Amino acid sequence: MDREAKFWSNIAQRYSQSKISDMETYEKKLEITRSYFHPDASILEIGCGTGSTALLHAPHVRQVRATDIAPGMIEIAREKAEAEGIKNISFEVATAEGVDVEDGSLDMVLALNLLHLVNDRDAVINRIHKMLKPGGVFISSTACLSGAWWLMRPLLAIGRMLGKVPMVKFFSRKAYLASLKAAGFTIEQDWLPQGVGKAYFVVAKKAG
Repeated sequence: MDREAKFWSNIAQRYSQSKISDMETYEKKLEITRSYFHPDASILEIGCGTGSTALLHAPHVRQVRATDIAPGMIEIAREKAEAEGIKNISFEVATAEGVDVEDGSLDMVLALNLLHLVNDRDAVINRIHKMLKPGGVFISSTACLSGAWWLMRPLLAIGRMLGKVPMVKFFSRKAYLASLKAAGFTIEQDWLPQGVGKAYFVVAKKAG
């Protein structure tokens, strides 16, 4: 198990029990996401954590696949699915870059609170674009840390050396949108909730 997978597995139980800090924002993101669903949709969530969001979406679509780098997260997600009796969802351990999906096979891909935690966001975004059917939708929620956040880099580096925080990449909202457009996406809508450190929510679409 690599360093990042070990970090997230170690905190999986605590993560599973944590409360959503801004339920209004979370529910708005759920609502926007579901406006792009249809009953026969096949969707993938990359970086699903303990599966809470994927499980909420499952009743609204035909099939959900959900992946995470951390075996500890996936174990809890599977337990939740079994306890809730949700049958149209599967959870598996995989990196963001290494998900085994046929090109052009998905209606939607979700990456929620993920892309600031991967080594190469452009590689992941390009892979997601290939996974989607023509007209498919990519929905992301990303901590775009720039400006004054750069002052946190030395502290985060020390925290990572001590195993207390994960790897975090710093980039602006402008740079993130440029990555999406370079991969071939058009931006359907974007939204930055009010408040310090809020994740940038983007709906991007593949031509089709």
